[in-house]
Amino acid sequence: MINAFTVDVEEWFHVCGVPAVADPAAWGALESRVVDDTERTLDLLDRCGVRATCFVVGWVAERHPRLIGRIRDGGHEIGSHGQWHRRVYELDADEFSRDLRLASAALTAAGAPPVTQFRAPEWSINGRAPWALERLVAEGVTVDSSRAPLRVVGDPMYPVAPHTIATPRGTILEVPPAVERRLGQRTPFGGGWGLRLARPGRVIGEIARRNARGEPVTCWIHPWELDPAPPRMTFPRGVAFAHYFRLSGWMSRLETIVRGAPFGTISAMLASLPTPPQPH
Repeated sequence: MINAFTVDVEEWFHVCGVPAVADPAAWGALESRVVDDTERTLDLLDRCGVRATCFVVGWVAERHPRLIGRIRDGGHEIGSHGQWHRRVYELDADEFSRDLRLASAALTAAGAPPVTQFRAPEWSINGRAPWALERLVAEGVTVDSSRAPLRVVGDPMYPVAPHTIATPRGTILEVPPAVERRLGQRTPFGGGWGLRLARPGRVIGEIARRNARGEPVTCWIHPWELDPAPPRMTFPRGVAFAHYFRLSGWMSRLETIVRGAPFGTISAMLASLPTPPQPH
């Protein structure tokens, strides 16, 4: 079984819900770190012989088209992370469709193949945007990874395994992020502060246990997590925790995890499943 390793390719300042960095007009005045951070991430994956699925913000692709070529030529899949890194439920249905088209155009203009995979910023396809999956299908997206089985950003009742969802425009395959149960509720396991919190040996062991049960794991990281000297900004407490918690030594710990479990692209993960994803 292959587990999906995914990368959300965005700038360090692409943070949802923070007014100081919400307006794209302000982004040009901030230091860009995405090229160096993503190169660092791709180098780690190359050392480990792992190919990943990279969900790239369209705004990044427009400004750094050579980076898209580096991702493509490294054998990694390229999906969309939206054009402006906006939460989907903050848009209406037509605005979301326009955002999808802008991002897809930016990615293909930079050399990416036609875009068929999507991940919403902050897992924001949930009950507040019930129309979103139908709009994805209408734009040619066949695989989504935007519905987190977690409180606040998603719904703990969402399935934890890959599954298909029927929409009025057709079926889409949903690939949820890996979660675990702690203190009576689901918490992130495959990425973010949850992955940075855990000991690498524990992560590797849990992935092996899940794989033995026929369950794949989807992990995710951001290139800014591997920045050796990340810029510091005053964020609200919860955002600051998610953004900066246990970044020290993360490159080394992450490499141990990547070397310790069978990882690949989302497509490779889906192809390795013992049975096709079931409808939900």
